Amino acid sequence: MKIKVNRGYLILVRYLILLALVFSLEVIYKIFTPITIYPVIWLLRILFDSVILNGSFILINFEKPIEIISACIGSSAYLLLLILNLSVPMQARKRIYSLIVSILLFLALNVLRIVLFASLYVNSFKYFDFTHKIFWYAFSTLFVVLIWFFVVRFYNVKDIPIYSDLKYLIRKI
Repeated sequence: MKIKVNRGYLILVRYLILLALVFSLEVIYKIFTPITIYPVIWLLRILFDSVILNGSFILINFEKPIEIISACIGSSAYLLLLILNLSVPMQARKRIYSLIVSILLFLALNVLRIVLFASLYVNSFKYFDFTHKIFWYAFSTLFVVLIWFFVVRFYNVKDIPIYSDLKYLIRKI
């Protein structure tokens, strides 16, 4: 049996959740730090003889410590994916699936990115700093945009974030 809920009420609930999420960046960081670091460690142990985790530092082959900071975890990217998802009207099941897919895609790309850059750093890649900054500033945003476009296409999302809700509310007024 389907329960019919007022769309205006659902919009209010979604945007209250969004408002709460804006202040939850630290919580997102706490959740995704171990979910990111442990797969990174696992993959690095396949590539290198010795990989040690000490707090937020990864030591590879007893040579160069790599600090995993909050920007590496990508908390703001997860937050942006949550905001995009919650700012579009869609059925609950589709919302849950699209959130799971977008978060898992970003997590996988992020883990692979960290492993790649850890490998480049340990192997003293000549253009490490330049490449790292390009990925940090350009590709991190591009990852989120591409993931969002993929989810929109895959789940056939027809609405536009925020705009569709505003259009509905103005029409109702």
